[in-house]
Amino acid sequence: MKQEIISYLSTLKNELYETANYIYNNPEESFKEYNCYNYIINMLKKHNFNVKENYLEIPTSFYAQIGSGHPKICYLCEYDGDSKYGHISGNNLVTTMSLGAAISLSKVIPKIGGTVVVIGCPGQYINGSKTTMVKQGTFRDIDAVLVAHPNIITTKTLKSNAMLPVKVNFSIPKDKNYLLSTCTPSHCGTLTYSFTNFLQENLPQGYDIKAVNWRGSCNPYETCSEFEINYLINSTTLSESHKILDFIKSFVTCIGNIFSLDIGVSIYALPYEEMHPNETLCRIFSHNLKEAGIIYVEDFPKMMPGLSLGSVSHVVPCINPFIKITENTKITYPSKEFAAETIKTFALEQCIKASTALAITGLDLIENTDLLSKIKEEHAIITK
Repeated sequence: MKQEIISYLSTLKNELYETANYIYNNPEESFKEYNCYNYIINMLKKHNFNVKENYLEIPTSFYAQIGSGHPKICYLCEYDGDSKYGHISGNNLVTTMSLGAAISLSKVIPKIGGTVVVIGCPGQYINGSKTTMVKQGTFRDIDAVLVAHPNIITTKTLKSNAMLPVKVNFSIPKDKNYLLSTCTPSHCGTLTYSFTNFLQENLPQGYDIKAVNWRGSCNPYETCSEFEINYLINSTTLSESHKILDFIKSFVTCIGNIFSLDIGVSIYALPYEEMHPNETLCRIFSHNLKEAGIIYVEDFPKMMPGLSLGSVSHVVPCINPFIKITENTKITYPSKEFAAETIKTFALEQCIKASTALAITGLDLIENTDLLSKIKEEHAIITK
């Protein structure tokens, strides 16, 4: 079966190269990936996948499958780009690798049984759709999720912190005078920003509080009626992130009371759980990656900021490796230069190798029920 998959994948090369180039040349903002969405679902239909369009009523999302019963092996597609610089993180290759793996594995499904699932996950640049899918139960019936991301190194998989998106808001009360008319919401925003910087400096290694957006007057001498800061809190678990949030809430409540301002502290988007990589699944994929021709595979890199796949990994065994697609060692990730690398010959050849490893790993899980049971047992332990 392995040789059949490898042989079929070789016939898909041109089609996959065209896919990588099409998505690269048509970068679309999050949840507006209409051209790429249509291109991908038409490709899947061409290869006999049954496609549910606008899945969960999320525009540009889809759920495609072929086969029946278990095991259900799932591959994920991401295809939004940066609004200004295009595919700086290589989402065009995420989709290319997943489609190559899913389509080539699907060709042997009639002989071995099981189901191949491909899920289109739009909006990765603005919190993504995976967390919504987790809440809606999309992954409860899946046996394993396999997805790879292009990078400047190759790794077994990724580890990531949990991420909590928090909004802090100060505003002048509309129905009463506030105590110190010279203290504006922007003053309190500045105080809060200073406090969170202090908190950041005293947190354990690997924890992070990052202000990603603020709105209102940044000039403390200019009166403004409202000031808002958006933060991303990263820590080992969501419960730890909520402890940090409690510190921020206490501080904001205190200065709000002192200066008689209205305050608001809320979670403005779905949080990400920490990523639980499955060691057994990582080992199998790394072996298949080396057999496919990518020999040097690094161990887990340093802890990453929050990843949307983290929430998925709490429901189903996952892998999320980096695949090196650059020959130029001076390229940085993410960047405009990295985006340009994604359509070069070396990158596309690496994609085919990664697709091979992803497909063969799916085959291993379908054919070896003992292996899949071991992976699920490990998942049950690490997600307790």
